[in-house]
Amino acid sequence: MSPISRRTTLGLIASGLAAPAFAQADYPARPVTVIVPQAAGGANDIIGRLVAEKLSEVLGQRFVVENRAGAGGNLGSQAAARSTPDGYTLLVTISASQAINPALYARTGFDPVKDFAPVSLLGTVPNVLVVNPAFEAKTVADLIRMAKEKPGFYHYASAGNGTLNHLVGEMLKSRAGIDLKHIPYRGIAPALSDVIAGHVPITFANLPAAISQIQAGTVRALAVSTLKRNSFVPEVPTIAETVPGFDAELWIALYAIAGTPQPIIDKLVAGTHRALQAPDIKAKFAQQGAEVVTSTPAELAAKLDTDLKVWAEIVKASGARIE
Repeated sequence: MSPISRRTTLGLIASGLAAPAFAQADYPARPVTVIVPQAAGGANDIIGRLVAEKLSEVLGQRFVVENRAGAGGNLGSQAAARSTPDGYTLLVTISASQAINPALYARTGFDPVKDFAPVSLLGTVPNVLVVNPAFEAKTVADLIRMAKEKPGFYHYASAGNGTLNHLVGEMLKSRAGIDLKHIPYRGIAPALSDVIAGHVPITFANLPAAISQIQAGTVRALAVSTLKRNSFVPEVPTIAETVPGFDAELWIALYAIAGTPQPIIDKLVAGTHRALQAPDIKAKFAQQGAEVVTSTPAELAAKLDTDLKVWAEIVKASGARIE
């Protein structure tokens, strides 16, 4: 460096003008907080921790998960949205919070588009349509035919009004032109229990919640809700194979805070993609019924934009609303 450029640089540092550039170049220079707006132990929490661990290895600094559960993910997302946009607070969240809550809740306390800077998709988790083993329908086509023959006769259970598995059922009703009656429960476990017992014939559950029952034969899987079959249960068809274009996956994504400098975003994108290429990641994701999926920030932004519109329509049609 020439004496002039050295003096210039030192002068900028003294004035504080060069500090942001140096901070971006050194990022991350201290531990990074990764807010997960769901409780510990769920698929999003486990995947968030796997990604945080790999980012720590790839970027040479600790990425520490902090669970801030409540209000369907709104509380943690609010906390993240109000953080300093310096790359030291990130959000690992699910599509139910980012894409459904804005239509479902009267007030979320955050804007999923304006308050966050997309980094990358991390993975997807399918919902699976399961039935009691004695239920007559063996395929989605059978279920649609039976529902059309007896409108409003068949019931499906969910984890509660406005939950993703409730709205997946509403999406199937809308797209297939059928009438199923919804029975909300307080969580997916009691809903599955009543399907197993034969009190309700049908439910939609995320794959991690239902996989042990599927393997044990206490419920029978008719289809997964994603466009493509899931590698963990490749023998189970998709709903889209019967209802073209049907896509109701749960996606998990990494966000920074809106206003985070672009060099930091770029570093996070590169680090995340590298982290998700680790040989053990796919296997660990699969244990949660998830598949590794990455994206560019623009692709994640486009996916959110599409899902906000799709779920707004489904929420409106369902009549679900949380004040």
